[in-house]
Amino acid sequence: MGLLDLFGFGSKKAAMTEAVKAGAVIIDVREPSEYSRGNCPGSLNIPLGTIDSRVDEIKAKGKPVVTCCRSGMRSAQAKGILQAAGVEVYNGGSWQNVRTMLES
Repeated sequence: MGLLDLFGFGSKKAAMTEAVKAGAVIIDVREPSEYSRGNCPGSLNIPLGTIDSRVDEIKAKGKPVVTCCRSGMRSAQAKGILQAAGVEVYNGGSWQNVRTMLES
């Protein structure tokens, strides 16, 4: 068990990894111009500024959600919005991090 596991981070990462492998919806909250320069295959591009208006659409998918962005800051904000709406959601951090999870 690592130091991060003592604070619950390891178990959260494991749960997110399992959600991704089980087909979670991956939402990249960067702007379309950023998304077009590189993204996680299969991800949806829903910019942070539009998450509020698309909560019902996201909930209707009936799957856990993993948010991602460039560094993890915007995806953390999106996680908060979706979590408040009752969505099972994980902050995947950067899109490259999520992509690595998918490839492993």
